[in-house]
Amino acid sequence: MSISRRTARTVRILGVASASAALALSAAGSALACDISEFSAEAKCDGGKGVIVVTDKDASRTPATISVFLENNNADARPVGKPQKVKGSATGTTVTFAEDWQPNAIYRIHVKAGGKLVDADIKPNLTTPSTACKTETPTTPAGPSKPATPAPSKTPSQAGTPTPSASQSSTAPAGTASNAPSPAAGDSNLAETGAGSNTGLIAGIAAALVVVGGGAVFFGLRRRGANSGR
Repeated sequence: MSISRRTARTVRILGVASASAALALSAAGSALACDISEFSAEAKCDGGKGVIVVTDKDASRTPATISVFLENNNADARPVGKPQKVKGSATGTTVTFAEDWQPNAIYRIHVKAGGKLVDADIKPNLTTPSTACKTETPTTPAGPSKPATPAPSKTPSQAGTPTPSASQSSTAPAGTASNAPSPAAGDSNLAETGAGSNTGLIAGIAAALVVVGGGAVFFGLRRRGANSGR
């Protein structure tokens, strides 16, 4: 009987120890298991551009795949980039999705890790801030001002050269031959005397008429004198 009691006590002690070890291993396994609660997401600005950052704090470093979707009326409007893989850490490992998000936009972040261990969305969905990212405008430093360029001074040769007047500059050179035809001889006499080439002939006829008239007067007077002497 005593041996049976001693054996039973030993068995009970071993059973309690085994149960305690099992509970400890179960707790440790639960602590190291990947869970959706170890993932978080945040909308940020990076140099004036929007980004979505997902953090994985899974200490078991179970490989996970992160997918991000823009939501519209509780439905996926479009995916954001391509799914990214991550291995978590106790301090947190991040992956970044470039996204020019708008204020108060809603995004769904899905996590799949360890086969079927985690296949769920981060709850609640991510809502972006009410203020969009501001684009940084680079400022150009003002350069040194350029000194004023002095006007070029006149050289002595330029200062001493008189400016030709309008009449001098417009007068043709004396030695320049004109392209106009030379006037005829008759035109030259007309220009010099004011009459044509028949002026001499007309003057001769006038003189003859004067002589004839004077002779007629002379003979008339003489005839009258002869008549009066009779």
